[in-house]
Amino acid sequence: MNKHFTLTHVRAEAPATLHLTYADDQHFVVNVAGLIAPHKSLAALNEPAIFATARLGEWGGSVSWNDDDALELAADNLRARAIEQAGGCSHERLWNWMAKHELTLDSAAEALGLSRRMLAYYRSGARPVPRTVALAMRGWEVESRAA
Repeated sequence: MNKHFTLTHVRAEAPATLHLTYADDQHFVVNVAGLIAPHKSLAALNEPAIFATARLGEWGGSVSWNDDDALELAADNLRARAIEQAGGCSHERLWNWMAKHELTLDSAAEALGLSRRMLAYYRSGARPVPRTVALAMRGWEVESRAA
């Protein structure tokens, strides 16, 4: 597992906030209420006593609660959510943009004016997605609709 997706510490704060530290020494705060609400299987996390049991999942790849395998959120998704909540652009948004428009790594790199290698770094989460890339994705969508 990549360091940037491996959790080393988690602390729960009621009602639905997690303080996360990753192996690349990055710290994030993420509100998971929006992840809990639509999933009946996660409803138990609305209970403060259960939410407080947050701990690192196996090998730091997730956060789990109450020793219940059904109550688990993946570390990469939590990092992406935290980045988005802080106003950034996550690797997941880049993946989703490429999938939505059926773009390959080569065609997406060309559309964004990036090298294939740099786009691969952003898409893998190895490097943060700059705001300029997020804006280029939006601009490309607007241009595509106008064409």
